Amino acid sequence: MNSEEASFYYFAYGSCMCPVDLKRSLGESTHHYVLGPATLPHYRLGFFWRSERRNCGVLDVVKDPTASVEGVLYRLPQRLSPLLDAREIGYNQEKVSVCCNGVTYSTVRTYTVIEKLSQEIAPNDWYFNVVLRGAYTCGLPEQYCWKLFHHMHHLQRSQSWSLPQSA
Repeated sequence: MNSEEASFYYFAYGSCMCPVDLKRSLGESTHHYVLGPATLPHYRLGFFWRSERRNCGVLDVVKDPTASVEGVLYRLPQRLSPLLDAREIGYNQEKVSVCCNGVTYSTVRTYTVIEKLSQEIAPNDWYFNVVLRGAYTCGLPEQYCWKLFHHMHHLQRSQSWSLPQSA
């Protein structure tokens, strides 16, 4: 992206944290648009929507004054905005403030589920792995990655999803 191209900030907290997965929807590499790990204060993660396309529970953020969500801050070219909106069917675009590398960014785009379920639904193994790969690849804190792993693992176990057996 050249310095004159219009752009917007985007906070990803689910499968879009993985630049490889995001590339599938946007049609171009997104690694160079990553600004770094970012924190969204006063929200928490939850699997409050079932994606028909992915056939499992997918991540959402919900307001919670006692929590925060780790994710990835992108600076994307404006021309990719319609493709990102199309990817986020079932989600509503919201403006939030996040902190990345000691700087607070206001009016950052993120997406929240429109029709939230009352209980969380477990992710499948594919979604589980994409989310963790994105968190690790983009440098989210190790402690947060483990927290995310344990949350998804617990949901899968409690809802009888099977994880691959180790050899």
